[in-house]
Amino acid sequence: MSGADAAPDVVGASEEAIAKGSKSFAAAARLFAPRMREDAVMLYAWCRHCDDVVDGQELGHGRIASAQTPAERLDALFEETRRAYRGVPSSHPAFAAFAEVVRRNDIPERHPLDLLEGFRMDVEDRRYETLDDTLTYCYHVAGVVGVMMALIMGARDEVVLDRASDLGLGFQLTNISRDVIEDAGIGRIYVPETFLLMEGVPDGGIAAPDHRPKVAAAVARLLDVAEPYYEQAVIGMGALPFRAAAAVGAARCVYRGIGTEVRRRGARAWDARVSTTKAQKIGYLMQGIGLALATRRSGPQPPRPTHLWTRPR
Repeated sequence: MSGADAAPDVVGASEEAIAKGSKSFAAAARLFAPRMREDAVMLYAWCRHCDDVVDGQELGHGRIASAQTPAERLDALFEETRRAYRGVPSSHPAFAAFAEVVRRNDIPERHPLDLLEGFRMDVEDRRYETLDDTLTYCYHVAGVVGVMMALIMGARDEVVLDRASDLGLGFQLTNISRDVIEDAGIGRIYVPETFLLMEGVPDGGIAAPDHRPKVAAAVARLLDVAEPYYEQAVIGMGALPFRAAAAVGAARCVYRGIGTEVRRRGARAWDARVSTTKAQKIGYLMQGIGLALATRRSGPQPPRPTHLWTRPR
């Protein structure tokens, strides 16, 4: 692992991306030590860039004209990612940042490629019939990001990386719950079809206002699924440096809080986007520090339950 510092312009571009793209992540990242924060925001900038390229957006908003299809844009991302691992320089700030962060932290190539495979699921309009189908998607677009972030934090034990993946699963299940109606509007349904059928939501009817109470019940099931993954994440925090654990704890509190509010609103959860206020973020930062302190005092941790979905190795 190299001790060289990243170029200021690369870090600055990454900081701008996180400030515009995710205020929740930006808030939690303030708790990182400076070098670790640099790496975290550089990785975030690359993830955000790839997501935007596939969707033809900028920082998750609007549409950018492109002569390429989403599949062609995704293929180009695969190629440039592989080029970064071969040491080929890139003029794009997100890929310059990516090359720097994977070099400094010895991140295996399979992890970013796994993330891109998650974007392929969107490009191919994958259907999610079962909970396992949904959790597989969650791993590819978020769980593996948790693994890469844990590597940045110095984790190398596979059990700890499993619990970092668990946190990503919890995040993505919450995101799906918050954005279910918006996603359905562009033809993406991530809630397992089995959950929707159990609640009486007809095929193709998820976005209909009359079905909101039934959709809310299906989403509540999904938020129930997220809970043990959030709990496993707390256990994994004990293996991280204190400031890293505090940042992870804060992010966990923010996203879990969003899920709690979605559940509380029920059928009205999608009348306005659920988000957190500045005051709430400060509270969650303090809770994250409290969780990190608690993990310093805890004894031997129980094994991870075998019934939980486990990332591929």
